[in-house]
Amino acid sequence: MQLKIMMPKKKHLSAGRAPLILFLCQMISALEVPLDLVQPPTITQQSPKDYIIDPRENIVIQCEAKGKPPPSFSWTRNGTHFDIDKDPLVTMKSGSGTLTVNIMSEGKAETYEGVYQCTARNERGAAISNNIVIRPSRSPLWTKEKLERITLRNGQSLVLPCRPPVGLPPPIIFWMDNSFQRLPQSERVSQGLNGDLYFSNVLPEDTREDYICYARFNHTQTIQQKQPISVKVISAKSHRERPPTFLTPEGNASRKEELRGNVLSLECIAEGLPTPIIYWIKEDGTLPINRTFYRNFKKTLQIVQVTEADSGNYQCIAKNALGAIHHVISVTVKAAPYWIIAPQNLVLSPGEDGTLICRANGNPKPRISWLLNGIPIEIAPDDPSRKIDGDTIIFSNVQERSSAVYQCNASNEYGYLLANAFVNVLAEPPRILTSADTLYQVIANRPALLDCAFFGSPLPTIEWFKGAKGSALREDIYVLHENGTLEIPVAQKDSTGTYTCVARNKLGMAKNDIHLEIKDPTRIIKQPEYAVVQRGSTVSFECIVKHDHTLIPTITWLKDHRELPSDGRFTVDKDHLVVTDVSDDDGGTYTCVANTTLDNVSASAVLSVVDVPNPPFDLELTDQLDRSVQLSWTPGDDNNSPITKFIIEYEDAMHEPGLWHHQIEVSGAQTTAQLKLSPYVNYSFRVMAVNSLGRSLPSEASEQYLTKAAEPDKNPTAVEGLGSEPDNLVITWKPLNGFESNGPGLQYKVSWRQKDGDDEWTSMVVADVSKYIVSGTPTFVPYLIKVQALNDAGFAPEPAVVLGHSGEDLPMVAPGNVHVNVVNSTLAEVHWDPVPLKSIRGHLQGYRIYYWKAQSSSTRHRRHIEKKILTFQGSKTHGMLPGLEPFSHYTLNVRVVNRKGEGPASPDRAFNTPEGVPSAPSSLKIVNPTLDSLTLEWEPPSHPNGILTEYTLKYQPINSTHELGPLVDLKIPANKTRWTLKNLNFSTRYKFYFYAQTAAGSGSQITEEAITTVDEGKMAMASRQVDIATQGWFIGLMCAVALLILILLIVCFIRRNKGGKYPVKEKEDAHADPEIQPMKEDDGTFGEYSDAEDHKPLKKGSRTPSDRTVKKEDSDDSLVDYGEGVNGQFNEDGSFIGQYSGKKEKEPAEGNESSEAPSPVNAMNSFV
Repeated sequence: MQLKIMMPKKKHLSAGRAPLILFLCQMISALEVPLDLVQPPTITQQSPKDYIIDPRENIVIQCEAKGKPPPSFSWTRNGTHFDIDKDPLVTMKSGSGTLTVNIMSEGKAETYEGVYQCTARNERGAAISNNIVIRPSRSPLWTKEKLERITLRNGQSLVLPCRPPVGLPPPIIFWMDNSFQRLPQSERVSQGLNGDLYFSNVLPEDTREDYICYARFNHTQTIQQKQPISVKVISAKSHRERPPTFLTPEGNASRKEELRGNVLSLECIAEGLPTPIIYWIKEDGTLPINRTFYRNFKKTLQIVQVTEADSGNYQCIAKNALGAIHHVISVTVKAAPYWIIAPQNLVLSPGEDGTLICRANGNPKPRISWLLNGIPIEIAPDDPSRKIDGDTIIFSNVQERSSAVYQCNASNEYGYLLANAFVNVLAEPPRILTSADTLYQVIANRPALLDCAFFGSPLPTIEWFKGAKGSALREDIYVLHENGTLEIPVAQKDSTGTYTCVARNKLGMAKNDIHLEIKDPTRIIKQPEYAVVQRGSTVSFECIVKHDHTLIPTITWLKDHRELPSDGRFTVDKDHLVVTDVSDDDGGTYTCVANTTLDNVSASAVLSVVDVPNPPFDLELTDQLDRSVQLSWTPGDDNNSPITKFIIEYEDAMHEPGLWHHQIEVSGAQTTAQLKLSPYVNYSFRVMAVNSLGRSLPSEASEQYLTKAAEPDKNPTAVEGLGSEPDNLVITWKPLNGFESNGPGLQYKVSWRQKDGDDEWTSMVVADVSKYIVSGTPTFVPYLIKVQALNDAGFAPEPAVVLGHSGEDLPMVAPGNVHVNVVNSTLAEVHWDPVPLKSIRGHLQGYRIYYWKAQSSSTRHRRHIEKKILTFQGSKTHGMLPGLEPFSHYTLNVRVVNRKGEGPASPDRAFNTPEGVPSAPSSLKIVNPTLDSLTLEWEPPSHPNGILTEYTLKYQPINSTHELGPLVDLKIPANKTRWTLKNLNFSTRYKFYFYAQTAAGSGSQITEEAITTVDEGKMAMASRQVDIATQGWFIGLMCAVALLILILLIVCFIRRNKGGKYPVKEKEDAHADPEIQPMKEDDGTFGEYSDAEDHKPLKKGSRTPSDRTVKKEDSDDSLVDYGEGVNGQFNEDGSFIGQYSGKKEKEPAEGNESSEAPSPVNAMNSFV
């Protein structure tokens, strides 16, 4: 036995063992009776309760219904039967109850005003529509009226009445002028809810002849116009400011009633001077955050979707600088009836029980009444299966005759609700209404809803299975809804498969297969990023999408949640959005939306377009004083980058027109600045704004402001007194500029007197110049000097006194007691006695030494003596002479120097420098290279710096790996310029080090490298051998010899395996070359430069005789033995080039202990 239980909206399946079976209750809101089954009528479409029609068009009153058998339709008008057959203008649509009244051909809409109700009836019952009130719309004209001009003073308040004609529905009001341009509104001027135009205070610019109120009737698409109103505002020199008073509403309190669900609009408009500001509060409560809006410059408070909780007292406050007033609006929210539980269609099988519930609320509480098939239930036939209990009808043991349509009416003084609900008694086996084998595709990790719409009477039970042989679903991961839908809250890949829905009741069973596929979600793996770009540049946003391979996404870009502008600057490719030439309007939020048939994802990024600020404007000068003025301005747009500072510049149109100077910088938060001014300047100012991107263009220049003249504030600067001649004093200064003059008639008072005398000041007033010359002064005498500025308004403050001197003359005395101390061969120290200060006759600049080197008799006639000069600043009495040439004769003298020039020279003083080390020899050449000798030629040092005592020559060999051999040291007499080195190794590179010496030591060395030559006879033989090797016959012969050698090697190998012995080692020892022996270090071995490889045995040569012995004649007579068919060659520097394959030699002894003489061949092998 199965147990029926009442189900909630949705039920989670139990995790227990019991099958997952859903016993649906008999009240299912989503239950639909298939149209092929007998059922009472159901109204599916009807006209609105309050139906306002256009009188110029036909009237269409809708009434559509369904049922089985199809219902018939009838109408009532104003509570009585409406016989449409008797009215030729009225027709009913076939198979429908919709009426059409043809008033376009004839008739008037007003004739058909009234209350209409439609009834749809079949054998199972009757359903009725709402009462439909038909009213034609009206758009009447304004009544003719003569309007007088309104004249008032500046600052007064004004209300322009609109009073539109009463229309249906009410018109929309707005004010325009004759050019159909809307009149601007503000906190001072605004339109009220009643359509009147309110002025808190008037200004002269409010004067106009065409204040026109328009009424737009949307239903008929007509606009009516009121007669223009003329207003003239008279300017008054003074107008009194006043505190606020309310223009609307009147008094201190008022009441407002609104219906639940409507928009509550509260209005307060005040007049006053200055213009009042409106504030709103709710007493004993707060304004709802998400439902409160301010309109009309906060003069209107709106609360949408108003509820009973919004009742209460609302206070509006009008405030200006002179005071504040308030008005309290008491709000009461009433409610037309609204549903708590609306009755639902009820399908029962014979013998079942059920209920119809009709529950509504309102303010005041609505009255509930029941109807049966359109007539009050009180007068309907009795039914023993039915019992009425207020807002509920209880059915028990119903039979087929119990089928009917019930109407519930809930009404109060503000409206009514009418609902039809049928009771249909049927006996039907289960049927599944969802199409068979429906395929659902769902994104992974999202809910999957598998539909199984069903019908049956009695109501079937529902079971779900997965797979062909699966058991009933019992996992707690599933949710079953009362309409049969199976929900998988989080679908996974393993949720894919076939699901079976089974419906059963006592009359039968039905089932259906549903298929589910799970897809990978679409993801944005590379999101667009926030960007800040400068106006005119290019920006790119990237959006990379990953998706299921079976789904094809479409990428859409939005700007501020709307389509991109149709502008060629916006380019969209696969993954990018590129915007070129970015403008201010391009700033905003850009969203990348990836859509598939199953899901969509999006990612957004904000674009901020920045630029330098716009220039400030509206510059104004206030508080104009003699030495200051206040400048104010209005900042321009900061272009999304905050203004950090303002730069203020000024122009002096009187003295420097067109040239702007920096005045001051102020913070970006300031819009005023107090500026310090100078007298007698015609100022203009301009302002520039600065942000992180740079500075704006300058603003327009302010008005000009000329300051009054005054005496100079300062005196000239840079005052100096210097003589240009021995008998004058030149007084100079930096004059004031026109800006600093402070007034017309700028002059300078120049004053001077001797410092050490008792003379009075001598003064002279000169024009606007920068120099004055005093003549007839004694030579180099100190003077006190001052220069004072003056103009037509007076003198500047007392100037500072400056010390100056009259003109200088050449010194009269030479330094005495000059003597020289030679420090070394290139440095000498000179001493002298200072000259008397009076003899200098000027400012001492220092002492100057002239010195020169004595020339030899052979060069004296070819050039002048080159004198060198060293100057020692100040009063020094000694100095060093660097850079002297050693072993030289010098002469010098000393002179004192002032600004005028040099005094007489001291007597010449001669001195000699000692010997020094010589410079390197001028050149070194190696000539006439032979097999075992090289000749060196050189030129002596260009600077011997003394008497040469000898030359030192050092040389050492270099092997082929660039290692150096032992160093040989050789002394050569100083009178030699050529030297030959003998007994050298042939074809060997040598490096030479050569330098000269004096008694002072060794000089710089010069280096050179050279190579001894090679025996030409053996080189020619090697050349011929190479020539033969290139011949074809020789190649063939060598191939035959190679074959023969291969055969011999095989034979030898065989004999050796049989125990044969070849005395190669003994024969090599018997015929060893006596020259191939270890060498002593003192005989030329390369001791410390030898490589580790020098102690390894050499590789066997390819030309070793077959008896493995080395013959004497093959040892070192010719270099041809070291070539393998390659011509010997020499580099340009004489070094030998070739491939070496040395014969096997005895292993050299360890170290450098050989006592034998070196062999050239051995030497060559050591380099290989």
